[in-house]
Amino acid sequence: MNPQLICYSEITGSIAVPLGMPPGTCLKMKIAVLGATGQTGQQLVGQALQQGHIVTAIVRNLGKLTITHDNLKVVEGNIFSKDSLKPHFEGQDAVMSCLGFPPAPLAGVTGYTDSITATLSAMQEARVNRYIAMTSWYTEPNSGSKASFFVRYMLLPMIGSVLSNMYKMEQVLQETEDIDWTVVRPPGLQNTPVTEKEILTHEGYFVPDENGIPIGQTVSRADVARFMLSLLGTNSWIKKAVAIITKS
Repeated sequence: MNPQLICYSEITGSIAVPLGMPPGTCLKMKIAVLGATGQTGQQLVGQALQQGHIVTAIVRNLGKLTITHDNLKVVEGNIFSKDSLKPHFEGQDAVMSCLGFPPAPLAGVTGYTDSITATLSAMQEARVNRYIAMTSWYTEPNSGSKASFFVRYMLLPMIGSVLSNMYKMEQVLQETEDIDWTVVRPPGLQNTPVTEKEILTHEGYFVPDENGIPIGQTVSRADVARFMLSLLGTNSWIKKAVAIITKS
């Protein structure tokens, strides 16, 4: 069996350490990362390596990922092909996805549903059962009714094709019984440094305040990666979708 990450998570507050090992102790975990060349994916890969994990980045173009590390293996793969993904999933402890696809208002976006079909099939054949993926706030069509004017009437219509396919992908996961999946839903993504801020969570399509109004509109990509990696050490969000944002 591959070594599992066992550590204390300040984000989730969970403790899963064997006897004789202090909180904060983490063992290496083998992780396959999809979407590793994107801006959030690069944050995920970098932080995973800093934490001592062994990372396999599955990319379309080998030249796009400039990170180098002894514990990083960069391989070419087709995210829409089970047969392409399966060899890279074998021996992994978890698959993590930061895949993103551009809006396509006329043709519609299909990348999320097409890739999740191949990913789940490859994971099942490779006997990997932990999957953590990033989608977004407001994937459910009516969930943005309490958002700000700009978000509700300008942003959401612009990215509606993306959100719609994310939502369909989430539904596929909800119907998948033999994979321990978690969907992480962040709001707007910013290219700002990682913080030590508390990460607020909510099992829903956004993080609400006491009046049910969305708290904030943006989060650092680095903090999204920080939260996603924290999930490797807890069972708190297995088979659930969690909206996140950092506390102001």
